[in-house]
Amino acid sequence: MVLLHVKRGDESQFLLQAPGSTELEELTVQVARVYNGRLKVQRLCSEMEELAEHGIFLPPNMQGLTDDQIEELKLKDEWGEKCVPSGGAVFKKDDIGRRNGQAPNEKMKQVLKKTIEEAKAIISKKQVEAGVCVTMEMVKDALDQLRGAVMIVYPMGLPPYDPIRMEFENKEDLSGTQAGLNVIKEAEAQLWWAAKELRRTKKLSDYVGKNEKTKIIAKIQQALEPAFGKISPLSADEETIPKYAGHKNQSATLLGQRSSSNNSAPPKPMSLKIERISSWKTPPQENRDKNLSRRRQDRRATPTGRPTPCAERRGGV
Repeated sequence: MVLLHVKRGDESQFLLQAPGSTELEELTVQVARVYNGRLKVQRLCSEMEELAEHGIFLPPNMQGLTDDQIEELKLKDEWGEKCVPSGGAVFKKDDIGRRNGQAPNEKMKQVLKKTIEEAKAIISKKQVEAGVCVTMEMVKDALDQLRGAVMIVYPMGLPPYDPIRMEFENKEDLSGTQAGLNVIKEAEAQLWWAAKELRRTKKLSDYVGKNEKTKIIAKIQQALEPAFGKISPLSADEETIPKYAGHKNQSATLLGQRSSSNNSAPPKPMSLKIERISSWKTPPQENRDKNLSRRRQDRRATPTGRPTPCAERRGGV
């Protein structure tokens, strides 16, 4: 049996075994079902945690409204009166305004929470570290455990618009949500290994060989997503850039040619001599004029014909 370490991007998901003779059409669908099944369990666990804390979902026309607004509009939660948790309810208001606040009592709450933890452990990514392969039967077992816990706590069932019931009936609407983006359609699923797509028309052994003890890292993705490990080819200009990697100015010139097609001739690089000249700072013109005027005044004779004291100090007459 070939061991597949399935990843989405660089993130580990689960381990799966398959014979080398398996058709890749069958294997790709199998991997996609396990992947999507794990996502379904995760969504259910998240919603059931809210169910244990704040009760069932409010009708869509009552969600997000205050008590005064509900009373003013004369809205009524008919399903809330039918779907009462076993053993009675404990009021715990939902600040988000999605659930009716009629939470199960502590005993029933623990039934839900314990089942949630067990279901999470079945499809956990830690199974990869433990070397445990995840199958579709294990995913279905986790779903059955969650369904059974809900039936124990809510023997009258849940409203038809509650996301937990919709998940169990496969009627969930994930359009426009991040959860919907994570789901991979079976018909559009692709498996990649060693930067190559495992095409559905072939067998697994066509890529990994006849050795049944082979272990590979297979990445699952949607058909329209960028292929893992693929690098876009370089253009003619980009291929010439590494030749000039040691010449910073010439490399910059090549990049400039790509960004502007109107420049036919590359600009000449600045010479070292010019840089040195530009780095030497001459004194301002105003200071030079003052120094020149001061020298002329020192050389000028006084009305008595004697040189100035400054001239005498410099060795004048």
